Amino acid sequence: MSARLGLYWAPEVGDPLHAAASAWLGRDAETGASLPQPPLPGLDIAEITADARGYGFHATLKPPFRLAGSFPAAREAAAALAASTRPFALPPLRVANLDGFLALREAEDCPALQDFCDRCVRELDAHRAPSTEAEIARRRPDRLSERQRAALMTWGYPHVFEDWRFHMTLSRRLSPEEMAVVRPAAEAAVGAVAAVPRVVRELCLFTQAGPGAPFLIAERLPLG
Repeated sequence: MSARLGLYWAPEVGDPLHAAASAWLGRDAETGASLPQPPLPGLDIAEITADARGYGFHATLKPPFRLAGSFPAAREAAAALAASTRPFALPPLRVANLDGFLALREAEDCPALQDFCDRCVRELDAHRAPSTEAEIARRRPDRLSERQRAALMTWGYPHVFEDWRFHMTLSRRLSPEEMAVVRPAAEAAVGAVAAVPRVVRELCLFTQAGPGAPFLIAERLPLG
């Protein structure tokens, strides 16, 4: 099967960040609706945000994976994980340059967030189908550290645990000239609402019907 499930955090529907970031990307992952995007002088914002738009506005906790068993079984495991996790405070977020990509990053470390992510990786892994050779090759193992290669083989993704970085992608990789235009626009569009402290109260299940299909929020599982 080619359908995939990902465990993500995304702002609650009533959080102004949900509306602002969805408009920036041009799609609402909650409804699947296309949205008008703000213009960028001399640049094509639809092209710049295309990959992020397909994934939907989110922060990855457990990267998308093909299911080893049934969706109801994976959903039950995710619901149990969520129910056993207490809601926690998320630090303010800010627009940052992450290796040439624009993304929202936390303003300070959040141990509760790291622990939440680590549990998602571990406790749902029994429901992940083993990675294919093609899936492993796409991660460019020759460019990874020894620890990242080991994680790729064990968990299906190289950037977990110590190598995980919270980020909510806002663009493709940008040239310095593009960055000078896009970053101020992104800060104007989402910076103020991102900077408001919030509480993480949900674990979001994002699903992808098949290769190239957009990700949608299938369910929001309450914490606690």
